[in-house]
Amino acid sequence: MMVSQRNARIDVIRGVSILLVLFHHFNIAYRLNDTFLATVFGWEAVRAVARNGNYGVTMFFVISGYLITSNADRRWSGLSGIDARAFYRLRIARIIPCLLLLLGMVNLLALAGVAIFQNHAPAGTPVSFWLVNLAALTFSMNVLVGTHGWVNYPLGVLWSLSVEEVFYLSFPILCLALRRESRLLAFWAVIIVIGPFYRLAHQGDEGGFLYAYFASFDGIAIGCWTALLAKRIALRGRAATLLQCVAVAAMTFLYLDAPIGETNVLGVTGMALGTAVLLLGAYGRPATPVAGGVRVLLGFEWFGRLSYELYLFHLIVLGAMRTVWPPRVVAGDVKLLLLIGFLVLSAALSAGIARFFAERLNRWIRDGRIGSTGYRQPADG
Repeated sequence: MMVSQRNARIDVIRGVSILLVLFHHFNIAYRLNDTFLATVFGWEAVRAVARNGNYGVTMFFVISGYLITSNADRRWSGLSGIDARAFYRLRIARIIPCLLLLLGMVNLLALAGVAIFQNHAPAGTPVSFWLVNLAALTFSMNVLVGTHGWVNYPLGVLWSLSVEEVFYLSFPILCLALRRESRLLAFWAVIIVIGPFYRLAHQGDEGGFLYAYFASFDGIAIGCWTALLAKRIALRGRAATLLQCVAVAAMTFLYLDAPIGETNVLGVTGMALGTAVLLLGAYGRPATPVAGGVRVLLGFEWFGRLSYELYLFHLIVLGAMRTVWPPRVVAGDVKLLLLIGFLVLSAALSAGIARFFAERLNRWIRDGRIGSTGYRQPADG
């Protein structure tokens, strides 16, 4: 799968999603209420954009489920023919190199005495690095966060990776056991229905309604459904464009209307379904996203290509910035300069890791050709 086969429209959606996450995390660190943006647009408007970055993660879940399912369906000529060993090897190739690099960087910075990279005890119970590293490697960081709080600043992002990889541990097993697409769709439909009820039952517990497995599995399952549905539904023409515009408008309203803590029960489902509509419109269209506004959208596309590396490593950059420029001593539009620097440095670090580390190991684990210069599309799309 060469780079020309990437779906630019999907990369645009991923680019928007990762930028929402980055903006969310930056605003937590450097509150933008006293900046030019707040003066021009109003603090409430800026806060509305910044506060719901977790919905960006919901969009990632849907895209991930869609790509994993569609790639597996194409690669093995149907999900019933999936090669479980090859599937797991592809996941390891894509996920593990960057995960190990992130753990190594955080552990070394903590040992070097950089306070923000060390473990903390927000719930009052100290947690060792042995336990944090174990949670990262066993894809249970979301459980650790739910139990002990955000014990490690840059490693907290691994909660979503934990959700995804636990879902995908069962993916080939389900495909081989259920065999028929109708049975898979029925199983994923149950997961989709469970999601809102699980979140409703855990209101008031952020670890339950946002980070728990069954609070998030429905987004991935909706992505899986969308991949199989896309083969049967050709979403094209003016009606399709209108439907996608409605989806974008509804997602924008949902995102800006209220905090995710107040809207998550059906909001996660709504954001996931809106993303599914956009993915249906992107099916089989790997060319330039749209005819108009191409340069702007290509910027989002570039960020989308790096979304995994950006997601894992952006808090390394932000943590370093918080160490050099503590938020308590930064005021006004200096924060906007730091925001620009944060985006540029995060993009540069992620691009370097992707090109010189992650993709080389990805190729080596996949097929033993670490020296090849041709870019291969990541296993998750």
